Amino acid sequence: MHQRTINSFHVGNFLTRTLFGAIFVIVLIAGIIIHPFAFFAVFMGITILASFEFYKLIQKNNCVPQIATGLIGAALLFTSCFAYTHYNNSTLFALFVPLLVLIPIIEMYRKKENPFGNIAYTFMGLLYVALPFSLLNFMVFPFGDNQFHWEILMGIFVLIWANDTGAYLVGVNFGKHRLFERISPKKSWEGSIGGAVITLAIAYLISLYSKELTSAQWIIGGAIVVVFGSMGDLVESLLKRSINIKDSGNLIPGHGGLLDRFDAILLVSPMIFVFLQIINEFFR
Repeated sequence: MHQRTINSFHVGNFLTRTLFGAIFVIVLIAGIIIHPFAFFAVFMGITILASFEFYKLIQKNNCVPQIATGLIGAALLFTSCFAYTHYNNSTLFALFVPLLVLIPIIEMYRKKENPFGNIAYTFMGLLYVALPFSLLNFMVFPFGDNQFHWEILMGIFVLIWANDTGAYLVGVNFGKHRLFERISPKKSWEGSIGGAVITLAIAYLISLYSKELTSAQWIIGGAIVVVFGSMGDLVESLLKRSINIKDSGNLIPGHGGLLDRFDAILLVSPMIFVFLQIINEFFR
């Protein structure tokens, strides 16, 4: 009877994980490919929820960040980037800058312990979470033509999923040498190398169908995903380990929080942004 209960639990957990994982992927893909405003709605929501999740985590570390100010800043930054890339309008950035100035001023009136820690973590939420998501706007509007080029962002997410899946499958079956045991004991060099090979192969296959970038540029993008996607995973693991928690949240049943699902993009996005700017400057 006990074994049957355990088996039922595992089956139920697998079904829950599969169902909500499928819903998550469908919403994400729909937000990327349907329409610019669908992209705005989905990723604005993700930006705000992920920022809130980050600030709630920081509260476990005996700090009191300015959650409301941080969420307003996150929404304003994402909207500013959308308006700039889609409409070539930079007006909203003029509102975002004063908000940054207000953060230390607001802290003076809160009368909380560790005020500069609170200020630093409020800024950190904008830098670590809101900025990477906001830079995704430059991947769907990458060439300054105000046209919606969803294939690049979709390709980046496919490469991240390929890297994660390849690293997991190879690591589980062949992993022996730990990659960074102090932070993530289960990750192996073998898994990382396997993930890299699969990701670069997928990048080449994407280049055969998507002409937004050349084959060489897609492969370089794949290499960026391999390096900084893996680093993003480790950095988020470092954050969770410092607070002694397993998951960043429970928003997605069976999958943890949004930061768990988007840990790779938090470091990949800024580097892909720089890469696209280099392409625009020198190769178009």
